[in-house]
Order: sequence, then C-alpha cells, then structure tokens
Amino acid sequence: MTLLSRFLCAMGLLALFGGFLFPGPSHAAQAGTEPLTIVTASGPHRFAVEVMRTPAQLEKGLMFRRFLPADRGMLFDFKTEQPVRMWMKNTYISLDMIFIGKSGRVTSIAADTEPLSEHIIDSNGPVLAVLEVNAGTAARIGLKVGDKVRNSLFGS
Repeated sequence: MTLLSRFLCAMGLLALFGGFLFPGPSHAAQAGTEPLTIVTASGPHRFAVEVMRTPAQLEKGLMFRRFLPADRGMLFDFKTEQPVRMWMKNTYISLDMIFIGKSGRVTSIAADTEPLSEHIIDSNGPVLAVLEVNAGTAARIGLKVGDKVRNSLFGS
C-alpha cells in the first residue's frame, strides 16, 4: 500500500468515526450528560454537562482530556455547601471555573485558568458545586456573580 493510499484510508476512517471522537455542537443532553442552563442578562445559555458525584470522579474531573466541545461542561457536586479548592494539575484545557451556591446562584468565577498548573483556585466561600467550561465562555455569555444556573442539582 502506497503512502498516499494509507493517507486516504486513514482520512476515510477519520471521517467515518470522527463524529464519535469529536461530536458536533448539540444542546440536547448526550449519553452520560445532563442539561444545564445558565441565565445571564444576555439570555439562557444551554449546556450538556457530565456530573461528577463520587470521590474518584471529583478527583479526576477533566484531567488528561485535550478537547471539550463548546456546549459541554463538567459539574462537580460536593453534596453540601463548603469551601472548595480546585487546581489544574494534569488538565490540558484552559477552563472557566464557575462556583455555585445551593440556590443555583453564581458566587464567584475563576476565568481563563492556566492548564497544568498546581496553583490553588479557591471558591472564596461555601459552594455546592463547580461548573467547568471552556475558557472564555463566562466572558462570551456575559456571566456575572449572582446569575442563575438551572440544573436538577439545584432543584431547577
């Protein structure tokens, strides 16, 4: 098989299976995700989020991933309101961390976190959950402290 034939075969396989590896934008919940909506002054913004509930899930989060679709995120459920400390160790994607109280209100935002950093990112007070989305998302949707996050975790 020539080099060109191998390349064309590889490209065909990528086209065939690429949708599984890098799904396109979708506002519907996908397998393993739950719907989440952030309501800002610019309107509602819908995401499909993976919810981390177990200690192992909370510890791993988005570590080792190299891609996160624009309409996806990860929601960390800490079960009770408490001060939370996060870091970006082994996380290759720059993220916005959105800290959320039990009422579903945003309490603080850590924008554009540094990939692979062991710098501690503090919630600056008790929170029930942390939402991680791609860096720049908070600015793009005009997110502010006090904005509402809707998800079953917050009873909405």
